[in-house]
Amino acid sequence: MATAGDGGSDAFADEAEPAYTIDEYIEGIEAEELEADLVLGGDDGKECTYAGGYLKRQAVFSCLTCVPDGVAGVCTACCLNCHDGHEGPCCQTELNKSIIDRKQNMLVVELWTKRKFRCDCGNSKFGGHLCKLCPEKDSENPANSYNHNFKGSYCTCGRPYPDPEAKEQVEMIQCCICEDWFHEDHIGLNSVEEIPRDEEGEPLYEDFICHKCSPICCFLKLYPDTIWAFNKQNSTSKADNSDANVMEGPSDHANINKHENGILTDHMGTEKSSIEDNCTEDVAAPENANLDSSSGSNCKLQMDINTSPADSADNKPFFMSKGWRAMLCTCETCTKLYAQRGIAYLIDKEDTIEEYEKIAKEKREKKLEEQEGAQTKFLSSLNHVQKIEIMSGINDIQNELQSFLASRDSSKPVSSDEVRAVFENLAKKKKQRLS
Repeated sequence: MATAGDGGSDAFADEAEPAYTIDEYIEGIEAEELEADLVLGGDDGKECTYAGGYLKRQAVFSCLTCVPDGVAGVCTACCLNCHDGHEGPCCQTELNKSIIDRKQNMLVVELWTKRKFRCDCGNSKFGGHLCKLCPEKDSENPANSYNHNFKGSYCTCGRPYPDPEAKEQVEMIQCCICEDWFHEDHIGLNSVEEIPRDEEGEPLYEDFICHKCSPICCFLKLYPDTIWAFNKQNSTSKADNSDANVMEGPSDHANINKHENGILTDHMGTEKSSIEDNCTEDVAAPENANLDSSSGSNCKLQMDINTSPADSADNKPFFMSKGWRAMLCTCETCTKLYAQRGIAYLIDKEDTIEEYEKIAKEKREKKLEEQEGAQTKFLSSLNHVQKIEIMSGINDIQNELQSFLASRDSSKPVSSDEVRAVFENLAKKKKQRLS
């Protein structure tokens, strides 16, 4: 039997935090900053986006403290500047936390990104509370679209994310049409194993279209297999046995945005076999279909898309391959069909998450270059004595940290007294150097 002392030692060892090098710590911070920039599209949160109109894509938040009905959304800047520190039920402004502590009524919902949305902050829905950053706004934004996500509910089950009643938070994937989020076992498949993934479980698709939206996009079944994502086993079988010109139905793969521990990632979709059930009859892609280009009256599919037999009888989700949007026909007839069905954004490159994140990365690189330039400019403005003082201070910090880390027991946590002692020693060295 272990003694009390042994048990205490073991318990302390279990509670010890993992050790990290300074390089690992810095890399972790940089990764978190990059992730935040990708989520927010590079928005620094200083200006309300209202003046920009209905942006093709931006990060949106729903403040249920101000609008409990969940029929309003605000931009990043307004989330930080207008919905922080409210009295009573307060707003949660931690950007990478989806929500929701219903018991404490901390109700600011992070919605990831929404297309064609204009900031509502301070309009008529906010009961006379004006936006601090842009008080002059129309009473409403009629072109905005709201779903139950704005109330903190997701999927066909209507549960929040994270779900306070769930023992384990399961991943969710986002439909690229309705932009709702779904649990993988609630998307109309017989098994989540139908979702296209590789051997390591990584998604093989670029976009996911949910079973509710797939009927709107049933014309996609007229396209060759190139646009569909398939499970690896299906792809192998297909290469051996199928005619590339025969479209058996929507593939089960598509790059799907995924919610995992408050973070969105990409995922893949259903099996090809389930696609066949979606059509009232087999659909054959034209043998002379050319997905490379289209213009004017020249349709890539070489058919009248309005009269094609691609209606869906049994709704199933679609999983689309990487770059599938670029393969869509843009002839006059097809473009008109997209507009009629409210999905014209599918042929707009700037609507894609990929383009959104690309712009965010460019903004981040520019910001880092500006910061580096500012640092260089600052150093250039110093005289020789000031430069020597800075270099000496940096050297003192490096030596003090090395001495501190070498002299302590790495298995024990760092105490506030130890941190204070490090800075006190640095202050003494500076005083001795200047005396």
